[in-house]
Amino acid sequence: MARRRFFVPEIHRGTAELTGADADHLVRVLRAEVGQVYEISDNENLYLAEIEVARKSVVTFRIQEKLAPAVPSVSLTLAAALFKFDHFEWLVEKATELGVAAIQPLEATRTERGLAQASGKRRNRWERIALEASQQSRRAHLPVIHPTVRLAKALEVQADIRLLLDEAASAPPILGQLPDRRSASDRVSLLLGPEGGWTEEERTAATSAGWLPCSLGPAILRAETAGVAGLAVLQAAWSAKPAVE
Repeated sequence: MARRRFFVPEIHRGTAELTGADADHLVRVLRAEVGQVYEISDNENLYLAEIEVARKSVVTFRIQEKLAPAVPSVSLTLAAALFKFDHFEWLVEKATELGVAAIQPLEATRTERGLAQASGKRRNRWERIALEASQQSRRAHLPVIHPTVRLAKALEVQADIRLLLDEAASAPPILGQLPDRRSASDRVSLLLGPEGGWTEEERTAATSAGWLPCSLGPAILRAETAGVAGLAVLQAAWSAKPAVE
């Protein structure tokens, strides 16, 4: 059985510490005890560490050795138009589990009024959700969750392959838009629209900026479902051979 993995604020002189609610959860819920060994990350490196102190207010780890993290099969960015926050939080969680390197919230024409302004106060919550999902899925690094921007700014995201998820019947299947030769060094961005879909003006702006329209099939999916499905397809495509290193 794989060891549990936790993120710590920092490593200092061979020790790391969790305090507050994180420590309380580890001791009270997970029954962590002195002498138990876990994997910890400071969001830069991964370590094997033994618990030296286990109290509800503080858990202290002693580093035993540095570990080699798994190499991601691809660097993924999800640029997602905002929609209802309870659904968007679910997307943040699942996108994190699927290995995204970054999430870029954006405001589209059909984004519900007020969401963009309110998103600034939600960002800390999204980062907390991403932290918990990263620990559950045994990631070595946390995804970056950027501040919300307008679509025009999001279209400037730099990537080797930029894909526009589109419900239009003319959009080709997503697999047909992927390169035959794929590498772990590839940067891939996926652009996800709002609940009401893209306007024609937004489609034109995206394609003019070099984004490739693509479809997940004829069914009309909820925005969060489309995001998760698209990310899963991309992870599977880059994990499968004939990807090249």
